[in-house]
Amino acid sequence: MKKYDVAAYIWPSYTGKEPRAYQFWEKGIGEWQSVLTAEKRCDHHILPRKPLWGTVDEADPKVMEFQIQEAVRHGVNVFIYDWYWYDRRPFLEQCLDSGFLGAPNNGDMNFYLMWANHDAGYLWDKRQTDIDEIIWYGSQPRHEFDRICDRVIEMYFKRPNYYTIGGCPVFMIYEMSNLVRGLGGIDEARRALDSFREKTVKAGFPGLHLQATVYSENAVNVSGVDSTREGSTKDLVELLGFDSVTHYQFVHFVDCNRDYPELLPDVKAEYERIRREYRVPYYPHVSVGWDNNPRFNRLTLPILRNNTPENVKKAFELAKEYSDKYNDVPLITVNSWNEWTEMSYLEPDDVYGYGYLEAIRDTFLN
Repeated sequence: MKKYDVAAYIWPSYTGKEPRAYQFWEKGIGEWQSVLTAEKRCDHHILPRKPLWGTVDEADPKVMEFQIQEAVRHGVNVFIYDWYWYDRRPFLEQCLDSGFLGAPNNGDMNFYLMWANHDAGYLWDKRQTDIDEIIWYGSQPRHEFDRICDRVIEMYFKRPNYYTIGGCPVFMIYEMSNLVRGLGGIDEARRALDSFREKTVKAGFPGLHLQATVYSENAVNVSGVDSTREGSTKDLVELLGFDSVTHYQFVHFVDCNRDYPELLPDVKAEYERIRREYRVPYYPHVSVGWDNNPRFNRLTLPILRNNTPENVKKAFELAKEYSDKYNDVPLITVNSWNEWTEMSYLEPDDVYGYGYLEAIRDTFLN
């Protein structure tokens, strides 16, 4: 049976161990605070949903030991950690460093980093989500970028279970525009990335695999954290020398204010557009859902409806079909393992139980 690399994003906010997180979630339980206060806001709204495993601390190695076991048992064998660098230091690293890497069975699955280099505002603070101000900038100048490179090579790339393609560690970058802005333009950004590659080779690897988050070619800020985008991301992928692309969320490229089955033809069309227009491999993406009302005190759209496990399984099958047809590396990215405040998660809930994990298992392990 063919083995697939099913990689689920991790939003590392479900812990009270990050000191700087208290300004957003003052109760000391991370963004579980927003999940627990979620309310139903319209007739077709399936809220509140609650985690079947409870509001656990995902920086606890015992918690992650269990979650790793359940992930692997259902066919999720890679975690992609959202990784942050704000105000000259990392943010929300505890779930990876203490939780996942502290779990005795972490070697049973691989992991890699997505540098979530978007700006941070008040979105995470439910008391003040309508304030449109920046707290920390995600763009970084060259000297900070070099510190980031040194840190991830030493702390993560050298781990035996860091995910590689062709022996090269995979490092994903979320916001191309912020990358270029911080480094001072396209030419300077290319030089910085080339330096990153050189450092990775000096560390003993055959190279570095840079992966970009791709959006629709004229994306706008839907999630509340992304920058407004204009123009083509495919030009930046080529100019900066990225090795592959994938998506982070369906909401970045299709209309999500409808029933889940209705968007699948558009998802398939976007897969094909990227395959035609980009010169690097595209690793197909599946999002479980979209609804970020848990972060707000008012109704906010879009809301992706009818995302039952049976319907989401159709998306997994679509991604599997694409991967089998076009890709040598069988990597599929999934949003997400635990995005509870965006209602896009694989972890079991009190509505569908283990349904999403069973859909993964039945698609990729059976």
